Amino acid sequence: MAATPPDRLTDRSIGDFGEQWTRYTGNTGFYASQALFWDIVGGLLTPEDITGAHVAEIGSGTGRIVGMLVQAGAAEVFALEPSDAFTVLQANTRLLPQVTCAQARGESLPALGFDLVVSIGVLHHIPDPGPVVAAAYRGLRPGGKCLVWVYGHEGNGLYLLLLRLLKPVTTALPSAVLAGLAWVLTVALTGYMSATRLVAAAPLRAYLERVIRPLTMRERQLVVFDQLNPKVARYYRGEEAQTLLVDAGFSDVRIHHRHGYSWTVVGTR
Repeated sequence: MAATPPDRLTDRSIGDFGEQWTRYTGNTGFYASQALFWDIVGGLLTPEDITGAHVAEIGSGTGRIVGMLVQAGAAEVFALEPSDAFTVLQANTRLLPQVTCAQARGESLPALGFDLVVSIGVLHHIPDPGPVVAAAYRGLRPGGKCLVWVYGHEGNGLYLLLLRLLKPVTTALPSAVLAGLAWVLTVALTGYMSATRLVAAAPLRAYLERVIRPLTMRERQLVVFDQLNPKVARYYRGEEAQTLLVDAGFSDVRIHHRHGYSWTVVGTR
């Protein structure tokens, strides 16, 4: 069977997330909090890196991370979103005068001399993220920083095995049917999460306690849906995550193994 061309896979990813973010539109509570933002950042940025900064976000979805950046003190946020969720992004940020929205792909980021470019949860859904990271480099001023967060391979062996069994089915389901399945799995996940409190060595225990338990059931359903929905989802090894920025020309590239399951990476132009 012939491989699907990267451009078609990219279009598929954009369509998948357009459906997802027009179904799950809310950004409230812990899901949109500073606590979760700094947990993702993992010490690779300081508050001083964001306060008063001109920031661009690649792949803004519903504007959740945009709101976090504004809460953290960003002076301006330039938000790119290519999918049908652009209308949701506009609606969710309409009361934030610091925010400018553009319906465009990441490789179209303008070279405006940003202090910081972030892309959280996006690059692992792009078949060839190289042009996007290169655009982030060009978009920064000298000394500006780029921070990305991607799924990790290490620590996810059993989970990835389960995904390989499920995703040939779930990526073919209509969105409404997948949402129903995600709800059933969310109930099961919540039961497992309660059981992990009795078993200190249970897989994913720390991550579930720190990141999933504070979410509402609707937000947990979104997390499950988000894992089962996209056709393209790469789980990066640590050196591969670093290479994303190194190959684009970034220096002082640093990496954080977030909860042992994903990677946050920052580099400087």
